[in-house]
Amino acid sequence: MILGGGRGTRLYPLTRDRAKPAVPLAGKYRLVDIAVSNCINASLIRIYILTQFNSVSLNRHIQRTYTVGPFSRGEIMLLAAQQTLEAIDWFEGTADAVRKHQRHLELPWVKDVVILGGDHLYRMDLRDFLRAHHEADADVTVAASPVTPNEISELGILGVQADRRVHTLLEKPQQEEPALPLRLAPDALAQLGLHDPSRAYLASMGIYLFRKQVLFKLLNEEAGHDFGRHILPAAIRSNQVFVYPFANYWRDIGTIRSFYDCNLELAEPLPRFDFYDEAAPIYTRPRYLPGSKIEDCRVVHGLLSDGCVVEHATVERSLVGVRSFIRSGSTLRGTVMMGADYFETADGSVPAAQLPLGVGRNCTIENAILDKNVRIGDGVVLRGSHQLEPGDYENYTVRDGLIIVCKNAVIPAGTVVE
Repeated sequence: MILGGGRGTRLYPLTRDRAKPAVPLAGKYRLVDIAVSNCINASLIRIYILTQFNSVSLNRHIQRTYTVGPFSRGEIMLLAAQQTLEAIDWFEGTADAVRKHQRHLELPWVKDVVILGGDHLYRMDLRDFLRAHHEADADVTVAASPVTPNEISELGILGVQADRRVHTLLEKPQQEEPALPLRLAPDALAQLGLHDPSRAYLASMGIYLFRKQVLFKLLNEEAGHDFGRHILPAAIRSNQVFVYPFANYWRDIGTIRSFYDCNLELAEPLPRFDFYDEAAPIYTRPRYLPGSKIEDCRVVHGLLSDGCVVEHATVERSLVGVRSFIRSGSTLRGTVMMGADYFETADGSVPAAQLPLGVGRNCTIENAILDKNVRIGDGVVLRGSHQLEPGDYENYTVRDGLIIVCKNAVIPAGTVVE
């Protein structure tokens, strides 16, 4: 079960027209591709994706990308909130979403249920996760990432015993002091296979593995609607809950800043997350696009996707999505450009009164996110900084020092925002 999240307000305006798992990532993927790919690579192919907000683009992506053969028990399906005889309300939380679609799990051969978030970037071998769960004879297993004291205020912090059993969950402590008893000593870290003393807290990754009957019992007896706040604490009180330490790269992409930083990290020469791993690939929709055309450009730490045309331009520490056009004299610096959903015309021409898709001539774009299908006229300057007043403007949003140009927005020639 992949949780699609709520309204995604912290990712607005990227979630204005799409569900959070459908937000583009790394130039050619969607956030949901990460969780689905981890499942497929572990041969877990009965996958349900739960969502209720702006689900059209997510549904389209799932239908176009993932198909399970007819000679399999698997299926990959989007389950939206719906009215039934048992429930007429929308999802009221992560656990409530699973509770309202519990009937899809009532199959005699289903023994375990993996709960995954739809907005994380990581690569996990879920077969090892399952193996650890069964070897511990656990009722519930929680994947956990070691984090620094600066990170604990946004996460659920776990207290664990020497045998890896979880005895405490402290939800988003705003200061380190309440979490100090949960800080792991170096020898305790070593027993868990962790070796960085600066990351001495274990944070729940929002990835859970339940015995099916235990999950059903908790959902039916616990009135709460959220896994982190209600179901997991109830499980810790009444069941065998164990931790699965995960020391590899993991990033929660829940805010504009984390989305921006994560994408730009992928443009580094040796990014911490590797999309080039052939043993565990990340899948997405095949678009059958031509190779990108780069003409007399300067590219420093850039990641360019398929079907782009970049002419006499400069790209520095930026990510350029599919079907992007960047015209002569323009500079992208510290920019995430998502690209376009379509090519405008076969020859690239557009009516005289309409700006073409992409970035025009002699533009300067810095510290910005350009959503899909934007049209930026010649001579535009967009320079994000913390000096800008946060807020929602006609064609763009300023948040956390970044300028986010909304999907399908038009920025007239000569516009200056800095």
